[in-house]
Amino acid sequence: MADTILVFEFVSAGGMPGHPDEATLQPIGVAMRDAVAADLLQLPADRIGQVRVADSAGAPAHRDPGGRLHPVRARPGQPALDFLAEQAARHDGVWVIAPESDGLLSACCALVAPTRWLGSTAAALRTSASKTRTLARLASAGLPTPWDFDAPGQARRWVVKPDVGAGAVDTVVLDDHGAAQALAARRTAAGACVTLQPWVEGEALSLSLLCGTGVRPALLSLNRQHLHCSASGRLDYIGVTHTGADARDPRWPALQAMADAIAEALPGLRGFVGIDLVWHAQHGPVPIEVNARVTNAYAGLSDALGRNLASEVLRACR
Repeated sequence: MADTILVFEFVSAGGMPGHPDEATLQPIGVAMRDAVAADLLQLPADRIGQVRVADSAGAPAHRDPGGRLHPVRARPGQPALDFLAEQAARHDGVWVIAPESDGLLSACCALVAPTRWLGSTAAALRTSASKTRTLARLASAGLPTPWDFDAPGQARRWVVKPDVGAGAVDTVVLDDHGAAQALAARRTAAGACVTLQPWVEGEALSLSLLCGTGVRPALLSLNRQHLHCSASGRLDYIGVTHTGADARDPRWPALQAMADAIAEALPGLRGFVGIDLVWHAQHGPVPIEVNARVTNAYAGLSDALGRNLASEVLRACR
């Protein structure tokens, strides 16, 4: 019998109405949501019968000509998490995309039965949600981290950002360590959970992976991250460009070794996973954070690779 899959992207499903970050995160969320739905619709109808997409008035989903895509929407005033809990049991699979901030992705996971959840395990989500906790786990596994650049005179810039968050929201890069410490202290005093790290100089990249239980993580694509730092130090995420998936790239062995070590250090990574990293001229790949979910790099990647990533994610998660 064909499966019915719910695609639930938290922001475009109306999860952040009036939130100051909604305007920044919603276009990214829509792009990821629509890319996943489009891949699912390309699968045979006897495998995936219906794709139901959670949407909202501000980010509507549209039925496909074949009639297999069905938008579903929360009732007026119904919280997005309540809507997810209501819908989860009605679907064979639930594919959630949500920010880690405020524990949202973990909260979504808790509302869906493990047999229906199409993604990383609850334990992997809890660890990867915190940048500090993730880096501590990676450092204990022998991987380089930004803390390796903490020696006096080694770091030229410092970054202050939420310990739990998505994208470059509320991220500031400063040349002066004292000023960065003061900013972190002010945010902490205001109740925010922040991290202050050395800024790793090099090429800002992300690595897209396909992870599964008991198998080696498969490298899908190396991507260039486009970031803009204003005169005041505010860091903005502009977008991502797929740069290739060529095993002949001389960086590939180091990237595969890093991915292997991360998968071992963070058991439970499943499906599509993104790793933000910097390629340092002397140290090679330095992981910055692990996104145990679909990232913006998913959009367009199936076409670029000539393969259906949704199909592979379904196999990896079941």
